[in-house]
Amino acid sequence: MTPDHQDLFTPIRGTRIAHLIESSGPGGAERMVVELALEQSVRGCPTTVFLPDKGDDWLASQLEGSSVVIERYNLDTPLSPQCAREIAAAFRRRNIGLAHSHEFSMAVYGACAARTVRIPHVITMHGGRYYSERMRRRLAMRFAIASSQATVAVSEVLASQMSEDLFVSRAQLAVIPNGVRPAPPVESTLRSEIGIPDGVPLLVAVGSLYQVKGHRYLLEALSMMETDAHLAIAGRGELEEPLRDLAHSLGLSDRVHLLGLRGDIPNLLAAADVFVQPSLSEGLPLALLEAMFAGRPIVSSDVGDVHQAVGEDSALLVGPGDSQGLATAITRLLSDRALATALGENATRRARRAYGLSTMVERYAVLYAPLLQRHGETQRAAQHVRPEPAIARGTARGTARATARGTARRTGQQIERRVERRTDRHTVELPTGNERRRARVFERRADHHATRTTSPGAGNSVS
Repeated sequence: MTPDHQDLFTPIRGTRIAHLIESSGPGGAERMVVELALEQSVRGCPTTVFLPDKGDDWLASQLEGSSVVIERYNLDTPLSPQCAREIAAAFRRRNIGLAHSHEFSMAVYGACAARTVRIPHVITMHGGRYYSERMRRRLAMRFAIASSQATVAVSEVLASQMSEDLFVSRAQLAVIPNGVRPAPPVESTLRSEIGIPDGVPLLVAVGSLYQVKGHRYLLEALSMMETDAHLAIAGRGELEEPLRDLAHSLGLSDRVHLLGLRGDIPNLLAAADVFVQPSLSEGLPLALLEAMFAGRPIVSSDVGDVHQAVGEDSALLVGPGDSQGLATAITRLLSDRALATALGENATRRARRAYGLSTMVERYAVLYAPLLQRHGETQRAAQHVRPEPAIARGTARGTARATARGTARRTGQQIERRVERRTDRHTVELPTGNERRRARVFERRADHHATRTTSPGAGNSVS
């Protein structure tokens, strides 16, 4: 770890961070939660990951043996105030200092829980637009954004889509691209595993077997190519049998290999003559970044931030759902090995420059730091507005209100004196928006605190 890396984490080191996600299977968002939690924990931020108490346990298995704590929640109905209360109680029990929610459902529940316990809340959207399907979901997502201190999209395209879907200012949405951990070179065992010799072209795709991943168009492309190339797809999902049926109907049963869920992606990529990403929609796919780090020639659909990631000289791009375009681009790379090698080398350089895991983790550290600083200032301000003890209960309300208002006035006077000092130095500055808001907050809290501490049942003295 370099000194620069240490410096970026210094402002947040020691903060207890919670990551919340609704699903725990082997998807891109889930992998990012694993990597963020592990890295933040190693760099001095004790981390807890909140997972559903039902469903796949893949994510938890990836954290076994680490210092990351797993906390379970129960979300058994689409709308569950009880779930938000349970998460808030866990935040208090774990002494969480910042909550970071991933994707729609936990963006909403995490925002409610963090608001309850008054800690900063961050949202990251990884590419899913489930919220956009119904008005009530869009309203819920708008509430979550308004209740959070920062909202992040993993790509510029996704940020623009969110702004349009939700009618929120584009300036409210930060962009932090995904990052991956570079893997050392390996000697692949894939060809021997599926029984094809070294001279036969091998295409590799990585992604869950869902419609949005576009695998059917890749199978159609393979059927159009005048080649004996094989295709290996790593991933699992509801389309496994339909894809097998499609391969059979296209006469490709002996050349299409559905590998299921794999944890050895570097091993698979090392065997690929071409990596293919045929998705219909993406944010910034991790599999693409891994292929870039591995130096594989890439053919991808031009979706999300893929174009921004690969640039003009690191991959061949085609339109989403374009089987013929995929076939043409793959054939070109298989027949022009010099081009394929050049694209792979360029991709590796781009990945190392912008898409390493450390870069992503440090960008989040930079995002968290001012949120935690402002939260600390607010907490200290709230503690500062404490009225003096009253002599008798009959005068408690007036004494508390006067004392607290006096503190608020002193704060306003301090701001004015700072402005005067700046004026004396010939730098005329009006109080900033933050300073004006702080003065108003002090006054509101003064009224609230005085009312609460002198209400019936509050005791005979104000403390």
